[in-house]
Amino acid sequence: MIRFVLVFLAVLVVLFTAELTHPVQNAIVLPWTSLLATTSAAVVSLFDSSVMSYGKVLQHANTGMGVSIEAGCNGIEASLILIAAVLAYPASWFMRLLGIILGFLAIQIVNVLRVVTLFYLVEYSTTMFEFAHLYLWQALIMLDVLVVWLLWVRQVARREARAEVVHAPAQ
Repeated sequence: MIRFVLVFLAVLVVLFTAELTHPVQNAIVLPWTSLLATTSAAVVSLFDSSVMSYGKVLQHANTGMGVSIEAGCNGIEASLILIAAVLAYPASWFMRLLGIILGFLAIQIVNVLRVVTLFYLVEYSTTMFEFAHLYLWQALIMLDVLVVWLLWVRQVARREARAEVVHAPAQ
């Protein structure tokens, strides 16, 4: 348990430090945030053709209301927490890679839902938007990270149990 916590914290510090550097911001964070805005606009446009995105902004063309996807709202930090937890847990590199890829996708799907709901809430009610943005969705994204990680740990344990049965000596 102590090993897990120490590795988790060390990896987390390295990942968050790297994320804050200008090269990573320019090469990964800003393009990803723009892609998130574009993806969210594509989802919203299924129901409302007057939505547009530019850079990190998702905006309603008719009303001018919209949201700007800032640091902490692009799903990257939540993904870094998941990556640190997956890397800290004793598992094969294949299972770690699988956990990181599938977990990242799960977090990003929930984050698109987050951006879309916040986009609609900002027009409906500033008070509800603030509550959902600052409290509700922060908790839900972290809950998503925890649930994804726990499901992954469960799969790792099942896979190890099957491997032990296969390699157990015959009696």
